[in-house]
Amino acid sequence: MEKQLGKILIIDDDEDVLLAAKMLLKKHAKEVLIEKNPKKIPFLLNNDTYDLILLDMNFSKDITSGKEGFYWLEQILDKDPQAVVILITAFGDVEMAVKALKAGATDFVLKPWQNEKLIATLNSAAKLKESYKEVTQLKQTSKQLQEDSNLAFKNIIGESNAIKDVFKIIDKVAATDANVLILGENGTGKELIARAIHQKSLRKEKVFIGVDMGAITETLFESELFGHKKGAFTDAKEDRAGRFEIANNGTLFLDEIGNLSLPLQSKLLTALQKREVTRIGSNKAMPIDIRLICATNMPIYDMVAENTFRQDLVYRVNTVEIHLPPLRDRLSDIPLLANHFLKLYNQKYRKNVSKISAATIKKLQQYSWPGNIRELQHALERAIIMTDNETLEPDDFFFLSQKPDSGSTMETDSYNLDEVEKTVIQRAVNKHNGNISKAAKELGLTRASLYRRLEKYGL
Repeated sequence: MEKQLGKILIIDDDEDVLLAAKMLLKKHAKEVLIEKNPKKIPFLLNNDTYDLILLDMNFSKDITSGKEGFYWLEQILDKDPQAVVILITAFGDVEMAVKALKAGATDFVLKPWQNEKLIATLNSAAKLKESYKEVTQLKQTSKQLQEDSNLAFKNIIGESNAIKDVFKIIDKVAATDANVLILGENGTGKELIARAIHQKSLRKEKVFIGVDMGAITETLFESELFGHKKGAFTDAKEDRAGRFEIANNGTLFLDEIGNLSLPLQSKLLTALQKREVTRIGSNKAMPIDIRLICATNMPIYDMVAENTFRQDLVYRVNTVEIHLPPLRDRLSDIPLLANHFLKLYNQKYRKNVSKISAATIKKLQQYSWPGNIRELQHALERAIIMTDNETLEPDDFFFLSQKPDSGSTMETDSYNLDEVEKTVIQRAVNKHNGNISKAAKELGLTRASLYRRLEKYGL
């Protein structure tokens, strides 16, 4: 079943045509407005917006040439360059149809029309209008990202030597088109780094498209990344562009690339090597021009050694590597980060917590932060919500467990299985200084299983 059409404006000097069209289209459209006098077009466009406009080419002054229709088409497009206008005439021919399309019309129909054909034409035009809106939204999003990037690294908080080294690499690599692989633990801010590279690159005016590879199933991989044609599979109700196609001329960020299975790695590698993609259900390859940035929190080189990740794919995506330091290696940044989150959540929750005590900062710097900046953010959010004081004190962070000695026994007052599991996982990660592979091995879990539990408990 076709999606209901939006608001349609029909302009024709023949009242019988107007009434017939309205009777037909009101069953398929949200609203149908009719107008006999084309001189009212400027007024109509100034006071409302329309999803589709049906415009007669010939009015009473000029019966057959179509000059009036072309004049009003020009006036409409001057007012709204993305207006979807379908011209109608009883005296059309191929030459006039071509001229109408060149002048900016979306389509061209002849009177008397076939009802089914007219509805099909309007449905196709409506999809084009939706595409216009999507493109406009993407451009606005890209523009906003560019405006937000006027201050270099404004969203990346830190002055430690470790983070300054990252800034230096970004400055060197951003203006090139080199592929970048960002390595770092969960919660270290890999997407922020990817956005910073894009915002300082020559493609900053174009789109930044991020894809969480860990969230894409095997069956949807090709559809999500490469797109599909209508009817290519059961749920393919319409043509759809993939993420590669949408990101063309911009930046494509593939997050959690280490979660891809070997067959999916092979498909990705093929697309990157050929620099082209083919939609499912199509035989036509489309060239792509993207800046590729990938990220993973997994030990990618250990995976290569274990034959669970393709070495040639690593070579393809890591022209330049950026290693993000864990929070425990940049403890001097904790006061800056904590005060940033203090300001953020004071505003969000309408609280009046004015400062963080020196003793609290010391406690925060003594904690190992296995969940890195994300865990610090959640800790500040929780403390601000729960406190009744104007200053955050160490007791406001009672829920932060200290790093145990490797030989210490587990103690917990709770018999809740989730709480016990969270405690065990946190201590295993602490014991191995955030090394996920070693922690997973000690816990008897796969790396993927441990990642899911870390995400579940916000660690």
